[in-house]
Amino acid sequence: MKYKICLSMFAVAMLIAAVTLNSYKITPTDTKSVAVNKVAETTTVTTTKTVSNQNKKDNEIMKGLWVTYMELDMSDTDRSYSAFKNKFDTIVSDAIKCGFNALIVQVRPFSDALYYSKYYPHSHILSGTQGKDPEYDALNYMCQKCHENGIQIHAWVNPFRISTNNTPSKLSDDNPYVKDNSIGVKTDTGIYINPAIKKARELIENGVKEIIENYDVDGIQFDDYFYPTKDKNFDSEEYNSYLKAQNGDAMKLSRWRKDNVNKLIKETYKAVHSSKDNVMFGISPQGNIKNNNEIYADVKTWCSQMGYIDYICPQLYYSLDNPALAYEDAIDSWNKVKKNNDLVIYSGLAGYKAGTDNDEGTWEDFDDILQKEYKIAVNKKYNGIMLYSYNSLKESCAKKEIKNLVKELN
Repeated sequence: MKYKICLSMFAVAMLIAAVTLNSYKITPTDTKSVAVNKVAETTTVTTTKTVSNQNKKDNEIMKGLWVTYMELDMSDTDRSYSAFKNKFDTIVSDAIKCGFNALIVQVRPFSDALYYSKYYPHSHILSGTQGKDPEYDALNYMCQKCHENGIQIHAWVNPFRISTNNTPSKLSDDNPYVKDNSIGVKTDTGIYINPAIKKARELIENGVKEIIENYDVDGIQFDDYFYPTKDKNFDSEEYNSYLKAQNGDAMKLSRWRKDNVNKLIKETYKAVHSSKDNVMFGISPQGNIKNNNEIYADVKTWCSQMGYIDYICPQLYYSLDNPALAYEDAIDSWNKVKKNNDLVIYSGLAGYKAGTDNDEGTWEDFDDILQKEYKIAVNKKYNGIMLYSYNSLKESCAKKEIKNLVKELN
């Protein structure tokens, strides 16, 4: 009997040791097993959360800051986990000092991931090569760091882009397009997922659901990339199949393309709220409403009907005196769009234009444009702003503009 007990105790001890060792070293040969292992690590973050997920109309004003994949690029460092933590710690510290209460972090720039995924390969942004495991979970750390400091984190996803202008330079073998090139289309500018393909839309939806279930994010945000071209050949095969299936009551190409995107948005909304109802799903479309028609983004439907989005943040990247489209005119045009009662609206601000000769030089004569635009947005009953992007806090030409905006944010 003693011999049997000793064997049992030895087996248990060995099992504990194996689990302990596994928590310190993950072999990056099986993405699915890695993702499963990392889920357990991620769930510990929820205990440190100090902010509300739901930034609704009666809560505090959104003061968001976009953090692009370029600003998280580790190519100029030793690519270690400690180097990434130092980089992101600085971003969080700078954001808080300036008065921001949310970061919108680009975690899926090229159908790849700055986190452990069973659908998308590791991003080259961290490891230098798409598909190569950086041996740390960047999104897990970013969630933990943001919530420890009392600010929100929204996972910013580019839903359709696979590569543009040879970035990334090489797609990994486990890139979803490499595994199944029927989901995407090559164009003159790059490779893009085809919104007309049901399994391609499901890939995007599943990828979002995966983030919601495995990471303690406060929101998911899609940017302004939808159909990359108006070329009829882009999805002609799918459209012709659609026409053959109809009995003379078919949508025109433009309406059909909008419907494809709408299907994705609606299903993504369902995926988000079926997983965690307190996580917000938002989109940041182009600021000129008319321009959204060119990429088949049906923003008016998303705003007016329930079940598409929780918030919208049009990129109102215009100076107050831009002759093509002035900021206040743009903000008024979005105010005129019919909205459902639950929709939250933010204004995207162009920190990257501050102090430059953009908009026909209309940024050069003033140093308080961003400050005034923030005040205009709040006075026009917008629920806050998001500034593009983190690097603008560091640009010498934007120094005075940022200083005046920071006064308003605080």
